[in-house]
Amino acid sequence: MFKGLGDMGDLSKMMEAAQQMQTKMAEMQEGLNRLTVTGESGGGLVKATATAKGELTALDIDPSIFRAEDKEVVEDLILAAVRDAQRRAQDKAAEEMARLTRELGLPADMKMPF
Repeated sequence: MFKGLGDMGDLSKMMEAAQQMQTKMAEMQEGLNRLTVTGESGGGLVKATATAKGELTALDIDPSIFRAEDKEVVEDLILAAVRDAQRRAQDKAAEEMARLTRELGLPADMKMPF
């Protein structure tokens, strides 16, 4: 198509590959909304569930920890569970991005936006 550009000369193939990558990225983003992770603290007394994009979707607190004198401990356990869920969400998102870059044949260290 364009003389002197060698393998890069086929613009239609490049556009098709870019469109395929864009489609796969959109599918992955949608998948991250469906994947969930659960963070825990206090040996499972507090559990926080989030999507792989980090949106908190549920909080489960064992009723045995509801005593007025333990208020600060409960608050700390909730924060720890939420942070654990957020960390797990980031890890899951990174795993999914690595899988996508492998599938597309891109370098493993290539940074793509979310």
